[in-house]
Amino acid sequence: MIDLGSVWMTVAVITGAVMIAKEAMKRAHKWWQEKKLDKKIRQKLPPGDMGWPVIGNMWTFLRSFKSSDPDSFIGSFVNRFGRTGIYKAFMFGSPTILATTPEVCKIVLMDDEKFIPGWPKATCELIGKKSFIGITNEEHKRLRRLTSTPINGHEALTTYLKFIEDTVVFTLDKWSSMGEIQFLTELRRFTFRIIMHIFLSSESDPIMEALERVYTDLNYGMRAMAINLPGFAYHRALKARKTLVAVLQSILNERRSLNGGKLPKESKDMMDALLEVKDEHGRQLDDEEIIDVLIMYLNAGHESSGHITMWATVFLQEHPECFRLAKLEQEEIRRNKPPTEKGLTLKDVRQMKYLSMVIDETLRLVNISFVAFRQATTDVEINNYVIPKGWKVQVWYRNVHMDQEVYSDPKEFNPSRWNGVTPKVGTFLPFGGGSRLCPGNDLAKLEISVFLHYFLLDYKMERLNPKSPVRYLPHPRPKDNCMARITKLLVSDT
Repeated sequence: MIDLGSVWMTVAVITGAVMIAKEAMKRAHKWWQEKKLDKKIRQKLPPGDMGWPVIGNMWTFLRSFKSSDPDSFIGSFVNRFGRTGIYKAFMFGSPTILATTPEVCKIVLMDDEKFIPGWPKATCELIGKKSFIGITNEEHKRLRRLTSTPINGHEALTTYLKFIEDTVVFTLDKWSSMGEIQFLTELRRFTFRIIMHIFLSSESDPIMEALERVYTDLNYGMRAMAINLPGFAYHRALKARKTLVAVLQSILNERRSLNGGKLPKESKDMMDALLEVKDEHGRQLDDEEIIDVLIMYLNAGHESSGHITMWATVFLQEHPECFRLAKLEQEEIRRNKPPTEKGLTLKDVRQMKYLSMVIDETLRLVNISFVAFRQATTDVEINNYVIPKGWKVQVWYRNVHMDQEVYSDPKEFNPSRWNGVTPKVGTFLPFGGGSRLCPGNDLAKLEISVFLHYFLLDYKMERLNPKSPVRYLPHPRPKDNCMARITKLLVSDT
């Protein structure tokens, strides 16, 4: 006969031994990561958990973001160590400090001397070493100054507006005749078409389509572990970047040989502008700088605009009163336009006060960029804790936006929370903060506003799977990519 008591005793012993071994491994990993620090620094480290050897906290992070509760990752630190706003961890192969409250995030984002970019290897390699995320503060200031006007200046936005508007009108009409579509997939194609026109207006549709397919592989490797082996996302992404660089380099070469980098003002796209621009010393951008800047803007302008446009549309459909208020505003803008004036103007867009609140609330709730990466250049004391020199720092935008002490009912879509409110520094971070604020934010909001203007006035959407689960990596999206039907409203419906 089997002695059940002995069996259970054996199981208990084995379980206990496994738990002791696990704890010993974690303690050894913690010791190994902290042993190089001065004793006084070790004593002032924030509370936290360094996780397992090699993988650190990545397994817990990935498990949380692949569940229906991504906020459980930071929540586990808060539950165990209290709301200190600063925790130690081991992420993406490095000892890391997690900054999770507005006060701490503000300090990290605003101090360019003590905190420099500290993005994971995969992101730096894929976006480019001469993009904004891989250069020094001085080079960043120079590059931002040279590239901001061609992408976000008033004249540039005025020029882009007509193309954006024409593309929106054509695309919505096309979708209404297609039946069932993956709304997010189509929106990503739409925003890709716009950003590529801004960059490379004269290039052919086949080149644009080829670049879109390649870029998808690049994007999926951004937040992946830097494992350069066949079958891994990072390996595919490196190949995609190589292809992107080759295509952009060939276009650059052609532009230089045919035009000498000089075109009539009305014919210029962003590549032409970057070929011509000079700093105060007469220095022009080299090819690597131009290519890395284009890939960086492509990532920011394509991904964020497409996903936020989808979620804003979904949220408006799910909240009839918000939909009504947004539509009333757009109807008034259309009604007040002079009969001789065709199309929207930047002045019209700036009158979309409620729609702007809808977009801001969508940015807060969706958290397309849920975290930013920095690295400490010296030992920094915050909240009586020390961030050691050389350690990575993750600025958790998502946790700030979903913090009940910052926003009441943070999981509720409520555009009116922004009515007459100017958010305190560090509390609203959809485009980052400090000197490294996302340079394409005005263009992104322009695209979203124009799309929602025409959608609210002339169309409606029916989701086929409104309860579709949400994936949170690399960006929040429905698993079915928002399968839907877009229907054009009849005159009697408007």
